[in-house]
Amino acid sequence: MNFFKALFTISILLLSHSALAENWSITQLHTNFGDALNPFTGESSFTRTYTIEHASEHDLGDNYFFIDFLNDSLSDGFQDTGIYGEWYTTLSLSKALETSLKYGPIKDTGLVFGINAGEEGLMKYTPGIKLSWDAPGFDFLTTTFAGYIDANGGVQKDQLAKQDNSIFIDLAWGAPFTLGSQAFYFTGHVEYISGRNDELDKKVNEWLLAQPAVYWDVGQNFNLDAKQLMVGAEWRYWYNKLGTADIENQPFLHAIWVF
Repeated sequence: MNFFKALFTISILLLSHSALAENWSITQLHTNFGDALNPFTGESSFTRTYTIEHASEHDLGDNYFFIDFLNDSLSDGFQDTGIYGEWYTTLSLSKALETSLKYGPIKDTGLVFGINAGEEGLMKYTPGIKLSWDAPGFDFLTTTFAGYIDANGGVQKDQLAKQDNSIFIDLAWGAPFTLGSQAFYFTGHVEYISGRNDELDKKVNEWLLAQPAVYWDVGQNFNLDAKQLMVGAEWRYWYNKLGTADIENQPFLHAIWVF
């Protein structure tokens, strides 16, 4: 129920930005296939993930969200059928203050607020600061420093155990490149979340998740728009996946279609 409350909140906040002039927006459908690790059993299973992803920029900043629909090949209570989403909105201080905040390689600073939500009452808030870097050759390069604030209902509400608050750091990038006549895109992110304890006094380890990906813009060979249809591979390295002591280190096949 909390997940759907979060989606409702996201919808309201997105609608609240509709009065602002939208500079650009993009909505994509992703499909992702590969062996994903269940860190609670140590077993891997073939997992299909379908994702709706949206990004847009308006006069005062930008919005980004994705919703994952997951299904794996094992009936083990982990991602048999699952749903998970994240949403972030950023207020650009240079746009809000109508002045340049460029400092060295930093071209802008933003105030960011995010919601991470999933099943079993999973709910996290991520308020913080996002730095946008002036990086030649990149469409974007950002670093986010935020709190990782727990809002789970806890075991008393038959939800995930409440956890201590912690720290969230994320590096995200996107860069186009060409090989011969073919266009490619190098993108991904690396996130770090610090360790914490839950209300049952169990330790949740810090984790590091890296998801670099390279996509081939296959659609341009069929007279489609640039980046409308892309296929490629994503590599997922997840140290202490979901706070356990297990490491996931796997490739995934990936396809993207732009609406």
